[in-house]
Amino acid sequence: MNTHSPTPTPAHAPDPSPAAAPPATGAPWTCPFCSLLCDGFDLQDGDPPRLLGSDCPRALKALAAFSRTATLVSPSIDGAPATLEAALDAAAARLSEARQPLFGGLATDVAGMRQLYRLANTCGAILDHAHGEALMHTLRPLQDRGQMFTTLAEIRTRADLVVCFGTDATNYPEFFRRCAPTTDSGVQRRTVFVGAVPPAQAIESSSVDIVAGQGDLFDTAATLAALVEQRGLPQPATELAELADALRAARYAVLVWEPAQLPAHGALIGEALLRLVMSLNRSTRAGMFALGGLDGAQTANAAMTWLSGLPLRSRVGPRGLEHQPLQYATDRLLAGDEVDLLLWVASFGPKLPPPPTGVPRIVLGHPALAAHCAEKGTIFIPVATPGVNASGHLLRADSVVALPLHAIRDDGLPGVADVARALDARLALVAEGAR
Repeated sequence: MNTHSPTPTPAHAPDPSPAAAPPATGAPWTCPFCSLLCDGFDLQDGDPPRLLGSDCPRALKALAAFSRTATLVSPSIDGAPATLEAALDAAAARLSEARQPLFGGLATDVAGMRQLYRLANTCGAILDHAHGEALMHTLRPLQDRGQMFTTLAEIRTRADLVVCFGTDATNYPEFFRRCAPTTDSGVQRRTVFVGAVPPAQAIESSSVDIVAGQGDLFDTAATLAALVEQRGLPQPATELAELADALRAARYAVLVWEPAQLPAHGALIGEALLRLVMSLNRSTRAGMFALGGLDGAQTANAAMTWLSGLPLRSRVGPRGLEHQPLQYATDRLLAGDEVDLLLWVASFGPKLPPPPTGVPRIVLGHPALAAHCAEKGTIFIPVATPGVNASGHLLRADSVVALPLHAIRDDGLPGVADVARALDARLALVAEGAR
């Protein structure tokens, strides 16, 4: 061992009231660029906006895409500039002609996802998030065995042993700061990395260890779960056996994992970790924490579940709701020519361009995506980003709170909910005219 020093988903969706007026320059700000939704630092409007009180590389990089000139982009139809009304009319016409549309990306907030679900009901669409594969790594163990997730507050105030399994958490740069023990908690924390190395920056108020795995992540998870359950194993790795003893002895152990970093069939790893945590809870306290839900994935899936009773990778069609976690994957549907239109939503930045495909595309995206949407067959409508030039709400990674996002400025762009509502209204007129 290498040592370095130092809950159930709601049945009904909340209908958030409009967020308060945009804050003044330098006012507290909730960051929308990862699912931790950090709200402990400030934002100063600028060109681009300037982060105050944090050096989070994810937030800094994301904010660089919000210069004022970057938002001066008009809608386009087949690469030609168009008015918003013309783009909406063209998009509604293509949606009305589609027999099996796919709503993908889904990088939006609560209001945007609620309106997209209503539009999907009108169109008979399949819905899948850009990070759908990572979502399924989390959802399938939940569907099969349940869940024992913990919260950021519980980790901060109670956890004396944090095991990061297969992740260094660098995709969530503020995670360890958010979870550092409080000064009055009396917690003496140890953080262990299994199948990963610690991040370069120091981890506050914690000793840090590295434990080598036994085989790949699948074997390591299964072995550690068996050791925690005190099942006899031939020649288990000494470090894993010591970690299993430490997990059983901990007052409150937390297993942190990152579904997006897992290989194919990663749900099996999630299931092994869940079994481990359930075993620990027979004699002590333990929980899991999934680092996931980027680009509004957590919010989109929760809103879909609130509204329909089923998670993403579901279809709203003539036979009602159908959930197919494998069949309704975006990549599979596009590769198999199983859909005839793609509506792609990416409102948080330019990192989620629409996938290349031969079917018509309607893209509701960050203005910087215009360059990816200039070819024939694509309608592009630039939209506002919740937390920058639009207000809204997002669900935090631990699923216990939806936080309000406040716009710091108004760039005159419509929100995803506005566009989806306008498309639904146009489709209603088309249906009425066809009677």
